[in-house]
Amino acid sequence: MSQRNIRVEPIDRQAVEDQEVEIVERKGIGHPDSICDGVAESVAGALAREYIDRVGEVLHFNTDETQLVAGEAAPAFGGGEVVDPIYLLIVGRATKRYEGQMIPAETIALRAAREYLEETVPQLEYGEDIVVDVKLGEGSGDLQEVFGEDEVSVPMANDTSFGVGHAPLTETERIVLEAERRLNGEYASTHPELGPDVKIMGKREGDRIDVTVAAAMIDEYIADLDEYADAVESVREFVGEVADDHTDREVDVHVNTADDYEEGSIYLTVTGTSAEQGDDGSVGRGNRANGLITPNRSMSMEATSGKNPVNHIGKIYNLLSTSIAESVVDDVDGIRDLRVRLLSQIGRPIDQPHVADVHVVTDEGVALEDVEGDVEAIVDAELGDVTEITRQVIDGELTTF
Repeated sequence: MSQRNIRVEPIDRQAVEDQEVEIVERKGIGHPDSICDGVAESVAGALAREYIDRVGEVLHFNTDETQLVAGEAAPAFGGGEVVDPIYLLIVGRATKRYEGQMIPAETIALRAAREYLEETVPQLEYGEDIVVDVKLGEGSGDLQEVFGEDEVSVPMANDTSFGVGHAPLTETERIVLEAERRLNGEYASTHPELGPDVKIMGKREGDRIDVTVAAAMIDEYIADLDEYADAVESVREFVGEVADDHTDREVDVHVNTADDYEEGSIYLTVTGTSAEQGDDGSVGRGNRANGLITPNRSMSMEATSGKNPVNHIGKIYNLLSTSIAESVVDDVDGIRDLRVRLLSQIGRPIDQPHVADVHVVTDEGVALEDVEGDVEAIVDAELGDVTEITRQVIDGELTTF
């Protein structure tokens, strides 16, 4: 065992699954905040890979301040139009000159943003329905430690900050996460009327779960109010089926509850995102690194998307703490609920956190002493392999929102 500062202790609350009230939220990939997260992370990945291709290492950059200013649209059955385009500003810093070589960071950013938006929100006409701008200040080209092609060194933490992860997911968390992912995956592939802006809120009181879905419908594929009502009902039924895969509890699903059919006020859009209807967006204002917003859990307020994956603790420790939590509950029997908190200290190697703090709720009849050694060993091993998080991020294997 190494000399890392790892602490394992009982948690100061009931397991979330056993609490009387639980609230869980996910903002889907087409939500304005998620659009900002996705673009920022897409740009970050593109810059990291370009730096490696050109100079063999990841240079200094951050794109985690990307902002979206909502536009205005006039939806109509059969197809409306965008009246005032959405404006997206990619903000941050990047290294544009290194050892005499010019690197077109802003061009790389614009290309990555266009590719991401065309894949994620295909109804948005790039350059017409959405205007993308980029302002990347000059970053320093002397990142102390780098992630290169040939070898991996352990960098120093860029900040005194922390990351938080938890496992296992509760039934409510799994329902909310999977419902959005499957709606924007298998369901959307055969139901083009559903836009990618799907926000899901789960509430559990005792053994009753209510799932509230806000689903942007695309006007081009809906001929009239009856078709709209059918589309809403179809989403409701699908989410109910997803819920049945994860729980035996009573589940009620509600979709587009603000609709007023008599007044003709419905969630109809031209592009499939509320960004066309006055809903602004910002990186870090939505899902945490595990894809959920979980007020019953400890959370970091760091924006994970867009940060440099080499030494930026706000990214690395949020992803790593989640990975550690999942590994522990997968490999150690007798754990009902687990929270991992990793605290860095600026200038320390990122594999040597100021403290790695693990809080555990064990199953009935299992003592903390029965699992403590195994938990500590897994935490130690994952910290020793921390640069694997950097590689996975650069290769696009991890999601940040």
